[in-house]
Amino acid sequence: MLLGTLAKLLMRALASYVCVAGVWVCCAGAWVPAEATTLQQLSLGELAQKATAIVRARVTGSVEVLRGTDVYTVYQLETIETVKVQNGIKPADVAVPGGVAQGLRQVVAGAPVLHAGREYVLFLWTSRSGLTQLMGMSQGLFAVERTTTGDLIATRAAAGEQMLDGAGHEIRDEALSMPWAELKSKVMKTLTAGRQ
Repeated sequence: MLLGTLAKLLMRALASYVCVAGVWVCCAGAWVPAEATTLQQLSLGELAQKATAIVRARVTGSVEVLRGTDVYTVYQLETIETVKVQNGIKPADVAVPGGVAQGLRQVVAGAPVLHAGREYVLFLWTSRSGLTQLMGMSQGLFAVERTTTGDLIATRAAAGEQMLDGAGHEIRDEALSMPWAELKSKVMKTLTAGRQ
């Protein structure tokens, strides 16, 4: 009888967890880790070329939503400057995988957290379903800070997740920091060269 009770408890516990590659998922108020996230390294040029939009924007708020079986934290954006946009439509928000919605918690390794009131440079892509996300997870996100002299500096921390180059070899990501004017100039040169 004790064995049967333990078996039932174990089955209930297992039934409450759903694991997805790279995601920690919970259905009963707790969470468990699944496999780690692996990212493909994208150069600044690749980010610029593949993005459907590149903006400097301030985060004004966020909401967590459930789309199918996936939870996203959707950050609302106030666009300050547009570098690239397709079809003339500026993105109003960006969805980052993970969060808590309708009793389901998902934690995605490598998914960045944006903060209300902070300014960022975002390399974005919009899927056919209309969901706008960051290119390459944290690779497509630069925090913007103003120096004491008033200059804007864009900084991206090194990704802590496993990263592979185009040939599939494991590599180490590096932090990137430069004046916003320089970053914008490099992106514009890439986009101009791509049109020729």
